[in-house]
Amino acid sequence: MLDILNELVQSSGILGMTYKEFIMIIVSLIFLYLAVRKGYEPYLLIPIAFGILLVNLPLSGLMDPPANGESGGLLYYLYEGIDLGIYPPLIFLCLGASTDFGPLLANPKTLLLGGAAQFGIFSAFFLAIVAGMSPEEAASVGIIGGADGPTAIYITSQLADHILPAIALAAYSYMALVPIIQPPLMNLLTTEEERKVKMEQLRTVSKKEKILFPIITTLFVSLLIPSATTLIGMLMLGNIIRESGQVPKLTETLQNSFMYIVTIILGVSVGAKATGETFLSWSTIVITILGLIAFAVGTISGLLIGKLMYKMTNGQINPLIGAAGVSAVPMAARVVQKEGIKNNPNNYLLMHAMSPNVAGVIGSAVTAGVLLSFFG
Repeated sequence: MLDILNELVQSSGILGMTYKEFIMIIVSLIFLYLAVRKGYEPYLLIPIAFGILLVNLPLSGLMDPPANGESGGLLYYLYEGIDLGIYPPLIFLCLGASTDFGPLLANPKTLLLGGAAQFGIFSAFFLAIVAGMSPEEAASVGIIGGADGPTAIYITSQLADHILPAIALAAYSYMALVPIIQPPLMNLLTTEEERKVKMEQLRTVSKKEKILFPIITTLFVSLLIPSATTLIGMLMLGNIIRESGQVPKLTETLQNSFMYIVTIILGVSVGAKATGETFLSWSTIVITILGLIAFAVGTISGLLIGKLMYKMTNGQINPLIGAAGVSAVPMAARVVQKEGIKNNPNNYLLMHAMSPNVAGVIGSAVTAGVLLSFFG
């Protein structure tokens, strides 16, 4: 009997647990708390956190590759979708089906605000180079500044797979913290008079314009930057499915069930790479700090260009909408709306902020293509 009990204990994961695995299990429980209790990006943070928990359970073998004629672990096969660059483009497909580019078409000059936010990406890129990272690692860190989780995962899986867990968690953490990080910067860089500006109602965009936009954008971007075709192509495919009005069931599926299915698989797969050996390192701390700098610089750049446009249009542009240039859709636009109402109860900035917000999605995808063309 004692021999059976001894064999049971020896074959369990309790004695085989390392201190790094124990720490990562604690980290996963903290992330679960933040997602469930605090509501920080729960749709993605819950599967990421549980993926971290599963992969750090000793002897589970969930990430083991196939060997000796035996199948690999479940998470090993799920992760192949990230390794092959499949899941992030599928998220972009769903995002396109959920996005209305009407505000951008109605006020195309706000495209500059989405472009301005990309300064955060390049600032973090150069800081990462100075910190001693390789160009591939620096590109992966910099893309956090776009506040676009799927793009960050896509770039990192192609260029620097070994830092994927830190990149993914940093990217989605800062997306979740948009309501905390952005308002102080908004109040610091804009005056009360600027924040009170009430913008005019946007013009009505025709259906013809909305259908032509994804086609023209795909052709223009893909011919100019071929490496951006994957993300831009899937984004615009989803959008033309939406705007065609001919396939409502497809649109509904992409906006809801399919997006949630891909999101949970993506999250668990990302978490599955966060083992103690790869995650608990000095580079993770550096990535977290540089990611915050990237996001802050992206927000600041958008606000400063917004202030410039305020001056150039004689006060017709509220510079707050520049903060929505980071592509955290639609959270950044909602934060702009909230801050605008604080300063002017009659100020409805949501649709105006959606213009740079969706421009930021396009901008981050294009920037990702540029980085891939140089370092891929």
